[in-house]
Amino acid sequence: MKEQLLDLAKKRRSIYALGRNINQSEDEIADLIKKNIKWAPTPFNNQTTRAVILFGANHEKLWDIVGKRLKSEVPTEEAYQKTLEKINAFKSAFGTVMYYTDMDVVHRFENDFALYADNFADWAEQAQGNAQFAVWTSLAENGIGANLQHYNPLIDDQVKKAFGIPDSWKLRAQMDFGSIEAPAGEKEFMNDEDRFKVLK
Repeated sequence: MKEQLLDLAKKRRSIYALGRNINQSEDEIADLIKKNIKWAPTPFNNQTTRAVILFGANHEKLWDIVGKRLKSEVPTEEAYQKTLEKINAFKSAFGTVMYYTDMDVVHRFENDFALYADNFADWAEQAQGNAQFAVWTSLAENGIGANLQHYNPLIDDQVKKAFGIPDSWKLRAQMDFGSIEAPAGEKEFMNDEDRFKVLK
């Protein structure tokens, strides 16, 4: 069996020690991200996934927004300083992809295909997973590390205002990426017997 895709998938890990020692240009990275999202499968080819790709000052602005927003959620100043350390690690990366779902498209398909209406929101989430995995793996193939964060919905309003996000776009995740400054740890797996059934 050919396992080229599997080999690439094994490179896709959550890398938290990220830097800015990137050989590729911002345009090259943005183009790679866009192509991966375009080719990731979506139900009915409805193409619900949207992305905002941030570099430079805009990338830093996002994580400043996250840091400020979390201040009211953390119980003590000591805990907040630890939170800021984590946020600043994301800020130290080269860039960020904000993943969105266009809910106008979701609702249109709910109306147009009433028989499947209850499924389109779930299917849009599956499309998000497809797009995120494709981008993440493609970045890893090019020696770029990444991790996936979910500060939505806490930051939704501030981010929408800061970056001019359309009302119909629903924030689903934030993926910061950059040079790999330290590798991921060992990956542990549950027992196959508890996870899979092969029936012949």
